[in-house]
Amino acid sequence: MADDRTRVRVEVEGRVLVLTSLEKVMFPGTGMTKAEVIGYYREVAPAILPQLKNRPVTRLRFPHGVTEQSFFEKNLPSGAPSWVRRVTLVSPHSRRADELVTYPLIDDVAGLVWLGQLGALELHVPQWRVTGDGTTDDEAAAARRQRGADRVVIDLDPGAPAGLHECAQAALLVRDVLAGAGLTDVVPVTSGSKGLQLYAMLPTPTDPEQTREMAKTIADHLQAEHPELVLSSMAKQARSGKVFLDWSQNVAAKTTICPYSLRGKKDSPFAAAPRTWAEIEEGAADEIALDQLTPRQVLDRLDSLGDILNAS
Repeated sequence: MADDRTRVRVEVEGRVLVLTSLEKVMFPGTGMTKAEVIGYYREVAPAILPQLKNRPVTRLRFPHGVTEQSFFEKNLPSGAPSWVRRVTLVSPHSRRADELVTYPLIDDVAGLVWLGQLGALELHVPQWRVTGDGTTDDEAAAARRQRGADRVVIDLDPGAPAGLHECAQAALLVRDVLAGAGLTDVVPVTSGSKGLQLYAMLPTPTDPEQTREMAKTIADHLQAEHPELVLSSMAKQARSGKVFLDWSQNVAAKTTICPYSLRGKKDSPFAAAPRTWAEIEEGAADEIALDQLTPRQVLDRLDSLGDILNAS
């Protein structure tokens, strides 16, 4: 139980929250505290909230920091503030139509602060949004709330010794294939972990099965054309030195790290960050030109470059 001396009542956009253990170190490698995590999410809110809007949020929580136990959480936890918007959906991993999950929908700064208080460092979302306000538990209504995918995401996962340099090379190949399919609104995002993702925006909501097939077709094609670099197979033993184009992230039940989210890595804090194609091209040419970005770098880029992803 948190020491009462660490309890702080704050008002965020008209919502009152009680924050505890703000001095707790969440990233021992750099000393980043819970207060600084919450501060990051408050600052990055104008960019991350459009990415979270109407997307059910799965959280990776680190209650005691990144060196301690963590867990994924889908259901809204008990004690969640009544003002947190929510949606009830059929469980994505269930074959039963009556097994429901109630997710939070985070659409304001207060919601981000609340997640920071819970130690929810990583925010994961699907490639689709929901409709309706999510206030009922009716199963039929729950099934109707899920919309089609509004984007195709291709996750570029490098197998050591491959890294971001090889991911950048693969990203340029994927970009060309997407352009040939008429998808030119594509934004690269370094994941804050090992690789990067490409987000291709769709003109209309599309069945996730179709987007999955599209991504798999691209991955299979590029593996055939560039077998020395690209892999479409999920066999982990074949990934050494190659970039796995993970097409499966488009399945309706799958989620990816939300752009601008922190990552709970044990060495130092990084965040998923939209990048310019000029950076990707430089990273493809120069092995040391591209790296993952820290939270401070992400915020500085928003000041200097603006919001690359939401401007697309």
